[in-house]
Amino acid sequence: MSVPSSRQACRLSRPGVVCSLGDDLDVIAEALFQGRRGLTVSDAFTPGRDLPLGSVTCSLPDWDSWPFEQRSRNNRLLALALQRLEDSLAPLRERIAPERIGVVIGTSTSGIGETESAIAAAGHDGPLPDTFRYANQELGAPARFVADRLGVSGPAYALSTACSSSARALASARRLLASGACDAVVAGGADSLCRLTVNGFASLEAISEHPCLPFSEHRDGINIGEAAALFVVTPDEGGIQLAGVGESSDAYHISAPRPDGSGAHEAMRQALATAHCAPEAVDYLNLHGTGTPHNDSMEARAVTTLFETPPPCSSTKGLTGHTLGAAGALEAVFCWLALTRQQRPVHVFDGHPDPELPWLDLVTSEHAAGRMRYALSNSFAFGGNNAALLLMREET
Repeated sequence: MSVPSSRQACRLSRPGVVCSLGDDLDVIAEALFQGRRGLTVSDAFTPGRDLPLGSVTCSLPDWDSWPFEQRSRNNRLLALALQRLEDSLAPLRERIAPERIGVVIGTSTSGIGETESAIAAAGHDGPLPDTFRYANQELGAPARFVADRLGVSGPAYALSTACSSSARALASARRLLASGACDAVVAGGADSLCRLTVNGFASLEAISEHPCLPFSEHRDGINIGEAAALFVVTPDEGGIQLAGVGESSDAYHISAPRPDGSGAHEAMRQALATAHCAPEAVDYLNLHGTGTPHNDSMEARAVTTLFETPPPCSSTKGLTGHTLGAAGALEAVFCWLALTRQQRPVHVFDGHPDPELPWLDLVTSEHAAGRMRYALSNSFAFGGNNAALLLMREET
């Protein structure tokens, strides 16, 4: 198998994914292109306060036969995504040795939800349940789980850079191939809803009690969601390629973005530069678009600084909620679908763009369809940890 140079694209397989829109690509695509929200209202994590959440409601694999250290909701989401990835995995394992297949997973929650449940069961003075395993919440746990399920022994590790985690996991997969360390990498991310994240963002006054409205003049915060999204990344030609990656860290503030968007701009610039792609060649931009006042303002400025005329763009977080560590990989799936089906995801909000922000070409149903070759996806995180992925449909 050929080894890609640092500037050579890598192929992204048909993905395995589960999110609040479903676990079937056709069902997810229909919701994505019609702009149908996948949010449910619940006070499960905030008793007495109903919040819209991007909850996964489909049936997940049973964990009764798993070791206790693997029993987490994150791993159940990953197990379902792996099932949906099987058509790509089966031929891969027939032709590549286990030690040449790597695993890179982005996450921010890992199994912290199971720790929350164990502490609640123990009460103030009681011992933790016999089934509790601290290893569940270690950030490397999801990568170990995927490697164990697949029976592979190549490099296996997790990245946790908050909301850019799984975008960086895909960038890391590309580097593993370029270095010659692997012939294929299973890469993506997973995060599950839990009290830590929902209440953590609530304490920052960043949560909206309504479906979020990215780039609206009425936006007032995010909705939290959960998901798992995986690709097989190989140095093969054809199909949908990971053509470029960009990463930056502006280290402006622990949670607030740099207002001028310079770090976000640099990540996008790098992604285009590594692919030798001019800004005007981008046919669709998946915005980070959280629906918070500061993040949307920063991103709009970054986009209009890089692009003389912004490409058609949309935020999909109004459909799924913000899936945190899984967001980068999930939105790469959405770009994969957009390029495969030649249809842009609709930007869902209240139809009132913020007049104080630079103009963006937000996708409506009237101009969602169209010929596309390049799609750029943004993922920005706490600490100014920024990532951008450029996907390309290889022309035949």
